[in-house]
Amino acid sequence: MKFKQWIPMTGLALGVLLNINSAMAHGGSKPLHGGTVQMANDIGFELVVDSDGATIYLMDHDKPMLSKGFAGKLTALQGNNKTEAEIKEAGENKLRALGVKLVKGDKVIAVLTNAAGKSMSVRFTVK
Repeated sequence: MKFKQWIPMTGLALGVLLNINSAMAHGGSKPLHGGTVQMANDIGFELVVDSDGATIYLMDHDKPMLSKGFAGKLTALQGNNKTEAEIKEAGENKLRALGVKLVKGDKVIAVLTNAAGKSMSVRFTVK
């Protein structure tokens, strides 16, 4: 095999290895409730649009993670408009933000604080 043939093959092999490693590190990131999933701090967050706001489900390595002690603010960017809503616990592994209307294409930022006072932000695009 010629040297010029090794370069693309090496790049392809590295790409496959990096994708496998990434998938194994965080487990599955498939939506369980029909929403959009993002990872932050090794926690899976699934944003689900509701008629009266939004629900965020918490997952830790494909298992529901208790939402007790989590709170924060949800910011929706809709073109030039910005809407904010308070995020509160809603039982088990759910958080709720009421009074915000989300539509396809909206950019959403959830800034959360857990019971230990650790802050994190999670960014979504509504699908």
